[in-house]
Amino acid sequence: MSEFSSIGLIARQDNASITDSLNALADFLLQREGVKIVIDDAVSSLLQRHSAFAQMTVVAPEEFYLHCDLVIVVGGDGSMLKAARTLAKQNLPVVGINRGRLGFLTDILPEEIQHDLSRVLDGKYKEESRFLLNVSLEHDKNQREIGCALNDVVLHPGIAAQMIEFSLYIDEEFVYQQASDGLIVATPTGSTAYSMSAGGPIMHPKLDAVVLVPMYPHSLSSRPVVIDGKSEITIVVGDRHQTMPQVSCDGQVEYTAEPGDRIRVSKKPERLRLLHPMDYNYYETCRSKLGWSQRPGST
Repeated sequence: MSEFSSIGLIARQDNASITDSLNALADFLLQREGVKIVIDDAVSSLLQRHSAFAQMTVVAPEEFYLHCDLVIVVGGDGSMLKAARTLAKQNLPVVGINRGRLGFLTDILPEEIQHDLSRVLDGKYKEESRFLLNVSLEHDKNQREIGCALNDVVLHPGIAAQMIEFSLYIDEEFVYQQASDGLIVATPTGSTAYSMSAGGPIMHPKLDAVVLVPMYPHSLSSRPVVIDGKSEITIVVGDRHQTMPQVSCDGQVEYTAEPGDRIRVSKKPERLRLLHPMDYNYYETCRSKLGWSQRPGST
């Protein structure tokens, strides 16, 4: 018997290889006693030719997470990022099948579904939690939430490559005023993404910390800063050349800022529950995904 009985499937829609992996995954799950497959309308369109499609439970997207006790994401890290907000809110564990390019979050390879996923469903897994960042906006003394991110929150100039001006505060204490292409606020999960490309440090996922990475700052002394994960970060948008910078959460533009806007970033109370095979090793993932050196004595 599986530890999980109602397993939801989430998948990318723009990759032809996804359907093959979904069918293989459905074949595997249907062989296990007491397992129900839950899918929404989007995934049902990819599986409707499966011989056992009638045995799957198709639900409306807004009800999907209410019917699952485990979710499997088939795709790349981007697919996991899109699902992370709701998964964390519903406190649902998630496993990732990698059909993307890197696979820091979706770490089970398609050819390892039978072996690795069997062990996970049997209760033999490592569980870790990753925190997300919440983003709110104060505009004309009105405050509202504008998004959240598992990887990073980025203030950037948008389409035009030009400097923007902003002031940075941490826990209401002034840090600096800066002219640059923007600022990346990244979690440990996001430290191997955009932040790393901009020169930020790699942070272990267990760290309760956030890194602030300036983007092409107009200063030779401006460097990434790592701060306590419980800190509240406030970015006050300046009026340099009347630039209208954008605020992105995990690569998705959520808001176009105006001069004087106060963007507040802080840790969300809900966390994403990631399940890994027992032999999962973060440093092995870094070695294989980032091209680090091999183990001593390896050929």
